[in-house]
Amino acid sequence: MRRIIQFLKDWTLPSAIVTGTVSYLVFAGIPALDGAARFFNPIFDAIFPFFMGMILFTTFCRVDFSKMRPTAWHWIITVFQVAITAALAAVIIVSGIGGDQLVIAESLLTCVIAPGAAAAAVVTAKLGGNLESMTTYTFVSNFITALLVPTVFPLIDNTLDISFVEAFLAILYKVCLVLVVPMAAAYVVKHYLRRLHQRIVAIEDLSFYMWGISLSIVTGSTVKYIAHAGTTVGFVLVIAAISLVMCLVQFATGRYVGHFFGATVESGQGLGQKNTAFAVWIAYTYLTPLCAVGPGCYILWQNAINSLEIWHHRKHR
Repeated sequence: MRRIIQFLKDWTLPSAIVTGTVSYLVFAGIPALDGAARFFNPIFDAIFPFFMGMILFTTFCRVDFSKMRPTAWHWIITVFQVAITAALAAVIIVSGIGGDQLVIAESLLTCVIAPGAAAAAVVTAKLGGNLESMTTYTFVSNFITALLVPTVFPLIDNTLDISFVEAFLAILYKVCLVLVVPMAAAYVVKHYLRRLHQRIVAIEDLSFYMWGISLSIVTGSTVKYIAHAGTTVGFVLVIAAISLVMCLVQFATGRYVGHFFGATVESGQGLGQKNTAFAVWIAYTYLTPLCAVGPGCYILWQNAINSLEIWHHRKHR
């Protein structure tokens, strides 16, 4: 039993991915479980944002708020994100591509324009990175995305009837729920409820293992998106391969930039680990559901990389 528990601790993310995948396949493949699947689906949809908020709350309880400030690597990888977003948008606009090529380009666009994952701070802490710097970048990244989405998407699709202010405020509302509320709660607990704060931070890797549980839910949803993509297996594999390349490029670029500033871990996670749930929402809201396959595959790739990073860090530590 101890070996099983230790294995789950050492390989939390791969175990979560396998659990989420198997769970979906079991519920999808056994007709007798259809009723249970319909019952639990809205429950998971309702509790997932709250659960993510709790994960970030426990993470932010460890943040020294006085040390949160923008640094050079924040702006460099932000420029990279904006530049790649502009390049992909220009290709779509100038070339006038359509059909499968447009789906591929827009899938890539969602993987780039998406902000840094809120859970990137969780993985950064696990890797021994600077939690304050990573948390600061998460806020910067979400604000930049809130500016990019309503600016870029009406340009690539003239049929979109959205105003800049409306889209900007909608995204900021999501950012507030996911980031600002947990941070405010953590600030209050840390400064005014110190006994509770001590109990929370005394539990080692609490937020990481909570993230592992949420990852199993996200993985199940991701497999569902891919299974119901309404296209051929070959085309899904093409999107998966291209999203893998983009994932590797962003992680590698982030780590390369970060090593100049002693922030290899933070910069790599900041640029490479994306809020893929947000990217899927972007695809469904402003593009087509098929474009959600790109960020859906991206979440599997980024967590495979996270698992390798954690294994490497644990091995050398």
